[in-house]
Amino acid sequence: MIQIKDVSMLFNPGTVNENLAIRNINLKINEGDFITVIGSNGAGKSTLFNLIAGTITPSQGSIQLNQRDITREPEYKRAKYIGRIFQNPLLGTASNMSLEDNMMITYKKGFKWLRRSLNNRMRDYFKTELVQLRMGLENRMKENLAMFSGGQRQALTLLMMVLSKPDLILLDEHTAALDPKNAEIVLELTDKFIKEYKLTSMMITHNMSHAIEFGNRLLMMDKGEIIYEVQGEEKRNLTVEKLIDKFHQIRHTSFENDRTLLAED
Repeated sequence: MIQIKDVSMLFNPGTVNENLAIRNINLKINEGDFITVIGSNGAGKSTLFNLIAGTITPSQGSIQLNQRDITREPEYKRAKYIGRIFQNPLLGTASNMSLEDNMMITYKKGFKWLRRSLNNRMRDYFKTELVQLRMGLENRMKENLAMFSGGQRQALTLLMMVLSKPDLILLDEHTAALDPKNAEIVLELTDKFIKEYKLTSMMITHNMSHAIEFGNRLLMMDKGEIIYEVQGEEKRNLTVEKLIDKFHQIRHTSFENDRTLLAED
């Protein structure tokens, strides 16, 4: 589905701030994959997502989607088939618009014909889908999202992303800013939607237990490289201790100044 070939990303070349953030990465993302991505701060996780989403263009290498080269395709064009959810729950929704209008914009992928298309049939459809969140949002269709909590908005962002049917969803630490209860709810919904809608997804997390529990593949990044990949039975048999040991074996060092990577909650 997505083929990343020999991709590197060099920031500020030829200056004192030169930084090779991504180092010759090769990665194939298959249809239906749910890939969790872990690594210390500065490992290159978000930079990799930025390259896939089109936020930045690689210094070298290529990115293909369904055998079509999208390496230099801008972010706004890729947004039609690559969705992304960030840490900040306010980024995925429009605060000054109603819940139903937010859902309609996402469903139609833009403002065109918004009011004409938002009829009772569509409202009933949205209400039915909102019931899955178990938050009572189906009864708040006409309220502006400024009135909603961060957990409610992140769960809603996730649902809207699913209903827009992207080819790939990038989850960029999408539960990191939520309280533990809401983070658990959103993670459970994430796993549910990915399985039920057969979505292709990548999820960055600092929680190694979550990286092991969720998804069918796990990538460990360090210093701009994918240093370890595991899937199938080997992934199911992983523990946090085994994953830490694997890092030590590969890098001969500890995770420095990044205790959150070792979190098991």
